[in-house]
Amino acid sequence: MRFRDRAEAGTLLGARLQEGTWNDPVVLGLPRGGVPVAEQVVAAIGGELSVIVTRKIGAPFNREMAIGAVGPDGKAILDWRVVRAMAIDESYIRDEVEIQTKEIARRMAEYCGDAPPPMLEGRDVILVDDGIATGHTISAAAGYVRRYSPAHTVIAAPVCPPDVFEKLRHEVDMTVSLLLPARFMAVGQFYDDFSQVSDADVRDILARARQEGND
Repeated sequence: MRFRDRAEAGTLLGARLQEGTWNDPVVLGLPRGGVPVAEQVVAAIGGELSVIVTRKIGAPFNREMAIGAVGPDGKAILDWRVVRAMAIDESYIRDEVEIQTKEIARRMAEYCGDAPPPMLEGRDVILVDDGIATGHTISAAAGYVRRYSPAHTVIAAPVCPPDVFEKLRHEVDMTVSLLLPARFMAVGQFYDDFSQVSDADVRDILARARQEGND
């Protein structure tokens, strides 16, 4: 199975989530690609749409290789097996966490401006991405959300490798993925159209959601 684009993936994911009953849900898309998927989820189940920005920590000599991720409050999760195997210095990790925390703040300001963040306490919080590869960034997002005492924390994505899905399943109250492919190379292989989502696209989607919420 392949998705035509993120809108179709979000529509199908929303249909799956419609099977549940939700308590004042807030749907948090991971920018950039997760936001158009999250928009369709909100169209299906209702609730409030917003974003949650996390940042990957790349390995010193291969920035594309994730060794962990940083949440919005600067708390990091690390793949200690990889960190130890590569003998990565703690000072590198500290510096990376600081850099990425600043970038998270910058991006949140760019996407949301002066809009206050959504209240999470006592609500069902659904974290949405366009696909999950290593799971580091969405795991960091889940850790952040759990510190705000939601009713339930849910991870939802159109596609996720089975081993990562199993790991995430133990971190949150519910994990949903439409596809669990045994052969997984990259999220984009499951989309016909996986063109880049721009910062302007994210801002437009969020502005539209805020306007609809005020109508």
